[in-house]
Amino acid sequence: MNNIVYEQRGHIGVVTLNRPDSLNAFNYETLSELQQAVEKIRTDREVRAVIFTGMGEKAFSVGADLKERKTLSDEEVKRNLYKIGDVFTSIDQLPQPTIAAINGFAFGGGMELALACDFRLASRNALMGLTETGLAIIPGAGGTQRLPRLIGQAKALELILTARKLTAQEAYDLHLVNSVTEAEGLLPACEELAGSMLANGPVALIQAKFAVKQGMNVDLQTGLQLERKAYEVTIPTEDRLEALAAFSEKRKPHFKGK
Repeated sequence: MNNIVYEQRGHIGVVTLNRPDSLNAFNYETLSELQQAVEKIRTDREVRAVIFTGMGEKAFSVGADLKERKTLSDEEVKRNLYKIGDVFTSIDQLPQPTIAAINGFAFGGGMELALACDFRLASRNALMGLTETGLAIIPGAGGTQRLPRLIGQAKALELILTARKLTAQEAYDLHLVNSVTEAEGLLPACEELAGSMLANGPVALIQAKFAVKQGMNVDLQTGLQLERKAYEVTIPTEDRLEALAAFSEKRKPHFKGK
C-alpha cells in the first residue's frame, strides 16, 4: 500500500497521507514518497491548487512515527529531521496555493505540515498542537518559526512550551485555521476555496503568492519592489489580454495559464 495517495481533480491536486492504522504518522518512507509527490506537483502546470489531508476519520497526522523512532540511531533520527524539514519547506515553497484539510488529530509534525500550507481548514472534531516538548524534544520541521509568524510570538511560545492541544474552534479563534466545518463537509469546503481561486488567472495566482510570501521576509521597500517585479510577469500573458476582452464583452474569461 502506498503511504501517499495522489490524485488530480480537474486543476486541483489532492495529496493524502495513507497510513490510517498509524494515524498517518511520518516514517522515513512516507516522507520520501511525500517529497516525490511534491516535486511532481511543482512542475505540473495543470495543477493550480493543492489540498493535503489524511486518510480515515481520526487523523490528519500525529507527526513522527514513534514506533519507528524507537528503533533509530541518533544519526538516523537526524536524517529524518532533515528530511521532514526539507519536505515541508518544499511544500511551503510550492508556487500553487496549498490547503491543509485537517480532518482529525494534527500533532507535532502533522501540525507542522499544516503550518507549511497557505490555508488551513479543520473539521469540527479536529485536535491540533505542537506537542513536542511533552516528548522532551522541540518542533523541528518549521513549527518554531512558522507558528509565531502566524499568530504572534507570545501565544506561539505559550502553545509550544505547554504542548497544549487546541480544539478546532480554539484554533479558529487564534486565526490558526481559516474555517471550521463538519467532518463530511471538510473536503468540499477545501475544494470550494480552491475553486474560488482557480476562477482567476493562474499566472496571477502564482505571482501574487510569491509577492506576499517573499515580501513577508523583507522590509517594506524591498517588498514593494518584489511586488512590482511580480506584476511585470503578468503583463505579457495571454490571460491578461483575455481578461480585458472578457470584461469588454461582458462574459467570463477563459484562462489558460499562459
